[in-house]
Amino acid sequence: MTSKKVRVLVGSPIYQKPHILQKFLLSLKRLDAEGKELAYFFIDDNEDERSSQMLEDFSQEQNNVKLLASNQSDVYVCNGTTHYWNENLVWKVADFKNMIIEHAIKEQYDYLFLIDSDLLLYPQTINQLISANKDITSNIFWTKWQPDAEERPQVWLYDEYTQWEISRGQALTDSEINTRYQSFIRQMRTPGVHKVGGLGACTLISQKALKAGVNFNRIENLSFWGEDRHFCIRAAFRDFDVC
Repeated sequence: MTSKKVRVLVGSPIYQKPHILQKFLLSLKRLDAEGKELAYFFIDDNEDERSSQMLEDFSQEQNNVKLLASNQSDVYVCNGTTHYWNENLVWKVADFKNMIIEHAIKEQYDYLFLIDSDLLLYPQTINQLISANKDITSNIFWTKWQPDAEERPQVWLYDEYTQWEISRGQALTDSEINTRYQSFIRQMRTPGVHKVGGLGACTLISQKALKAGVNFNRIENLSFWGEDRHFCIRAAFRDFDVC
């Protein structure tokens, strides 16, 4: 008797340069699919026709690919220094992610894996995330927000991007903040599953969490920047840990 395969939807809204997208799609092809049924849902928001063609080619080469054109046009600036986001872009991407969530629920996938198209995935990435046995979990990756800045993880503990332990109303000196920040960084570099307050860009979400209503809708009385923060706050409200 063969065991039932775990069904995973890999989803990504994509606005990407061809040379980066090519590497991203190659890493998807190299994902370990043993024991899993992988499907893909890409929202093509590209301006460069070469990137759109790459997605079309991928859909012809792989099974179970849903490719949807956004039919929207926005100015998204990304140079050698950093990315420049505006409010419209953030919530457009949030809407795209919500569309992917709706599809995952409708088609009864066991997991949704939301991934940004500027990341390269190790073949065992999805296996590792599933093995954590959490409803919402992300692989940590390290990035620099500016070329000369310190490398930092894409996860945080509180609010918008606080990466040190602090109690409500507690006042800390700069020295105390630095000590606690360094402790957090050491923990994030230690292999294991760590509870955090916020995450994004490389996230596995269980069917249970999806059906419970986690999504990227804007929380109207919250001024925090970025759809991932609104997602994580909504997840915490529904009693899901993010790890």
